[in-house]
Amino acid sequence: MNAAHVHLALNHFPILLPLIALILLILGLVFKNDLVKRIAYGMMMASGIFTFFMMNSGEGAEEIVEELGRNHDLIHEHEEKAETFALLSYLSAVFAAVAFWINWKRKPFSDITLYISILLCGTLLFLGQKTGSSGGEITHEEIVEK
Repeated sequence: MNAAHVHLALNHFPILLPLIALILLILGLVFKNDLVKRIAYGMMMASGIFTFFMMNSGEGAEEIVEELGRNHDLIHEHEEKAETFALLSYLSAVFAAVAFWINWKRKPFSDITLYISILLCGTLLFLGQKTGSSGGEITHEEIVEK
């Protein structure tokens, strides 16, 4: 299994986990269920961890697809979007750890961290879609918008 395989296997988790976390955060808000909120925070933290591995496998994948003659501009665009996504994913993971603790300790401002987490997940989904689509354009040239 080479770096491109690893990258393709891992790249779905940092995008799907915030989606699941967002759904759980909203359910936790609606049903006032702290356990569901904490599970969502855990998923946000896991997303940050998967993002780290995804980013580290991306360099090796880049070398492989460049050797195959893929469009360097598309690769560079994907890399730039991935770096922005990764930064927000790491920050969201750290924020989720703090939000988990705040919720666990039943601090009075835990609702604020919940709303911020919902916003972070929504933003991650937006950036994840842009990043994932730009990655798909590297190997699936039929989806490139002209």
